[in-house]
Amino acid sequence: MSSTEEAHDTSIKSDVNYVDEKDAELNIPDRAQSLPESHKAYLLERHGTLDLDPIPNMDPADPYNWPLWKKTANLGLVAFHACMGTFTASSIICAYENIAMDVGVSLQRVSYLTSLQIAILGGAPLFWKPLSQRYGRRPIFLLSLILSCVCNIGCAKSPDYASMAACRALVAFFISPAMAIGSGVVTETFFRKERARYMGIWTVMVTLGVPVGPFIFGFVAQRVHYRWIYWILAITNACQFVLYIFFGPETRYIGAEPRSQTSSFKREYVSVRRIDPAPFKISEFIHPLALFTHIPVLLAAVAYSMVFLFASVLCSVEVPQLLQVKFELNAQQLGLQFLGLIIGSLLGEQLGGFMSDMWMNARARRIGQKPAPEYRLWLSYIGFLLTIAGMVVFFVCTEQAAVGQWTVKPVIGTGIAAFGNQVVTTVLTTYAVDTHPHDAGSVGVFINFVRSTWGFIGPFWFPSMFKSVGLAKSSGVVTALVMGASFIPTALMQWQGSKWYKHGE
Repeated sequence: MSSTEEAHDTSIKSDVNYVDEKDAELNIPDRAQSLPESHKAYLLERHGTLDLDPIPNMDPADPYNWPLWKKTANLGLVAFHACMGTFTASSIICAYENIAMDVGVSLQRVSYLTSLQIAILGGAPLFWKPLSQRYGRRPIFLLSLILSCVCNIGCAKSPDYASMAACRALVAFFISPAMAIGSGVVTETFFRKERARYMGIWTVMVTLGVPVGPFIFGFVAQRVHYRWIYWILAITNACQFVLYIFFGPETRYIGAEPRSQTSSFKREYVSVRRIDPAPFKISEFIHPLALFTHIPVLLAAVAYSMVFLFASVLCSVEVPQLLQVKFELNAQQLGLQFLGLIIGSLLGEQLGGFMSDMWMNARARRIGQKPAPEYRLWLSYIGFLLTIAGMVVFFVCTEQAAVGQWTVKPVIGTGIAAFGNQVVTTVLTTYAVDTHPHDAGSVGVFINFVRSTWGFIGPFWFPSMFKSVGLAKSSGVVTALVMGASFIPTALMQWQGSKWYKHGE
């Protein structure tokens, strides 16, 4: 097994701030003492300590040996790249009305330009992950950005709805790699004791892409032509490409090549080659979908996806048809309605991550050992209840508001729901990894697939729900679905989860 693969395997549980019992018994300094003196001297010079996990090679091209500024600069690029996936999907939300008038379709049909990208962002990572394992992260990222740039230009020049939808679909496919590879980049770059902190940067950026897109581009749609949204996205992709050239080195490292005279700079920035010679297998491209048979991961994905559907997708995609029409908002004013989602997501991530760690660490101190993963699920109920409360506030206050008289109450509702969504995101994703730690990367891809697929379907039936039962009464449908598909399955996981995943292992 390669050194990077070993590092990944030994570090999976660090992403959730816990270690395996065998790892807990491992004395890292003692392990380091068995290294040759030259290796120990190299590590002491580079890091000032031998207390490192994993232990890097004597090679400056090993990402663990990079200086902190180089690691964080690369992570910043990858996190922003991941953010651009959801950011691009939601960027046109404030321009739905402009696009509908320009290409001659209904407002509802224009919303499919966003839901289409949501669906592709869920499935495309299945394709990119195996390629990045063989050819490295850097070539895939560079290819992703240059092709996304070209397709965004295609969106800007599209003469009709069909061509615009086709270009949007291609943009989603090409911009998605960082959403699949980002967690791998973190594990390949940062030591175990610091990895959870930097993993949080990547996850927060993915979450913020949804509300920040329309918040920014509402000003663009109002003050210039909406097609400048696509031009700005294309320019951003081009700038990212240039920044990757200088600050995005290769993080896929499987050991120094024997007798290699190639400098570390060339290996990190210049060489384009097949890093891993292992042959491709078709099963690699669909392997994450096999987690449908792993009941705890499946239930966690379903429970989270239902919350995501309402607190994220509905609160973003349907806002133009609900708030813009109700309050007669222009594009710029509509963009400001997404402040609730931004603030709620930021606060929810802080509470969900920080409180989740405190919750589990306090339990570990009380019982003197690592608590069962199911103990973490207690916090998810807070997220479910906040999501329900936020959606009730959003629906009821929107219906009761007077036409043409703006009120902040619906925005407060979306903020509460976003807070709950972020808590659920952190808790259930972490729980899913806890129950399937030896393949944490596939867990992330699987959850993203389920979430995005359900998010794609939602906008097709949301309008029918509003028309059939009314806006305020739709909160009852949301409550029933969250309780039935999220709350109850989570309670079931707490009761039987350990039996399921222990049996599956």
